[in-house]
Amino acid sequence: MKQIFAPMEGISSYIYRRLHSGFFGGVEAYFAPFIAPDGEGGFKASALRDILPENNLGIVLIPQLLVNRPEPFIHVARELAVMGYAEVNLNVGCPSSTVVSKRKGSGMLLDLESLDSCLNEIFSRSPVAVSIKTRMGVESTEEFPRILEIYRKYPLKRLIIHARARSGMYKSPVDIPGFLSALGNAPWPVYYNGNFFSPGSAMELGLDGISLAGLMLGRGAVADPALPRSLKGGPALTAEELKDFHDALLSGYLDAGYDPRSAMARLKELWFYMLCKFPDSRREAKTLLKSQYLPDYRSAVSALFDSGKFSSECYFSQ
Repeated sequence: MKQIFAPMEGISSYIYRRLHSGFFGGVEAYFAPFIAPDGEGGFKASALRDILPENNLGIVLIPQLLVNRPEPFIHVARELAVMGYAEVNLNVGCPSSTVVSKRKGSGMLLDLESLDSCLNEIFSRSPVAVSIKTRMGVESTEEFPRILEIYRKYPLKRLIIHARARSGMYKSPVDIPGFLSALGNAPWPVYYNGNFFSPGSAMELGLDGISLAGLMLGRGAVADPALPRSLKGGPALTAEELKDFHDALLSGYLDAGYDPRSAMARLKELWFYMLCKFPDSRREAKTLLKSQYLPDYRSAVSALFDSGKFSSECYFSQ
């Protein structure tokens, strides 16, 4: 089964992707955090830097766009085609209130007629293949059959389904029966996303033995960066590996021009997930997260790894 790495804003930057690929592998493709173009198709220089081919050597990268109209999508897709990209992903899944209020991300599901019209324009004019990452509804996953009817009209490169409605954010139970309904006679590859945290998650979720095109791994792969490898039968993450990976990320951010405070802020976002590998380390974690200066931060990280509290299991809160 193929594995793809979810776009995680503020986390899965080109620095993270390159190092993750080098340390752990196991990923078919990485999806870049969304580009949110303006009405004319312009977007931030930082977003451009993240997707530049020279910053993503050695990996397969798929850019993602957050739009609510076809014109900005087509404009940026043309630029991406010139860069050599063959696939662009449309974000119909982001549950953030600020995004939804603009009818973007899962907010596109508020008006299915408008969604259908937008997709019609995108698929008739895009110079590259288009895939979609979607939620199963806004208020309820019971909305999904109607949403799926619309998707079936178009030649998607792949459909990635986060098995929750927008209202569930990341806390409600995933709807596995609803997700499985998408597999029947699906005309394109279907990928599962949601609450996949360990090699045992397939059995726990009821996906064991189900024929899927693949998995999109997000929080689980950030919490345990060796998860894609271990899902393929490779070794589990070790404390030494995680420490080396962390140190390489810190050096990577500093070498890229981040000041120490900004580099620490990025790593603390990662620690929100990676601390699941250190049960019973509240004191060490608190010191790490409160550190304000680089020497103190380095000392706190060393103390955490020296505590001996690393676990091969992941105790990430679902």
